[in-house]
Amino acid sequence: MLSTLSAGAAVASLLLAGSASPTTAHRFGDDPPSGKITITVATVNGSGCRPGSAAVAIAPDNTAFTVTYSEYLAQAGAGSKPTDSRKNCQIALNVHVPQGFTYAVARADYRGYASLAKGARGLEQAGYYFQGQQQTARKSHTFTGPYDSNWQTSDETDVDALVYAPCGEERYFNINTEMRVDAKSADPKATSYMAMDSTDGNINTVYHFAWKECPARK
Repeated sequence: MLSTLSAGAAVASLLLAGSASPTTAHRFGDDPPSGKITITVATVNGSGCRPGSAAVAIAPDNTAFTVTYSEYLAQAGAGSKPTDSRKNCQIALNVHVPQGFTYAVARADYRGYASLAKGARGLEQAGYYFQGQQQTARKSHTFTGPYDSNWQTSDETDVDALVYAPCGEERYFNINTEMRVDAKSADPKATSYMAMDSTDGNINTVYHFAWKECPARK
């Protein structure tokens, strides 16, 4: 994160402390498996997440996992470069689940902090797909200044539209997110930003699993 915005990020971390734990995840679909699940970051690409700036953790009850970013911020206005206004991140996750189960992502909860001057706009959007499959439609959320607070958005997929990982196959689960800040109509002396990063791990995105048992092989 830029040093001029570190104070704002610290405030965001304090405001959201403890609010994004995967232990509070809702359950979708069948009961989760009791066996061990492991998730590792295979690749990270994008202007909002250099390698090493994203971490993954699994909820103890196997209902969800979290992704925590440490450098994900878009800004515009005073002191900003044109390339600062749009940041994106694509993460490929290697997900290992117990034999006999498959999963989909039923809901994603995004959190962060935004400081938008009057006339400025912020946008967060995301899409998902398994390796070799088509990306889901991107869902977008906009924020309009004046705005100076923590933000939260949720993307939920209808049960009939859930896309599950193919049973018995290992494919990367890809998460493609983007943030933009437009300050063309705001005071040129003001700096506006939107962050999805965390300096202490308290701000994270939560991805809720939907589980399903695979049919028995004949």
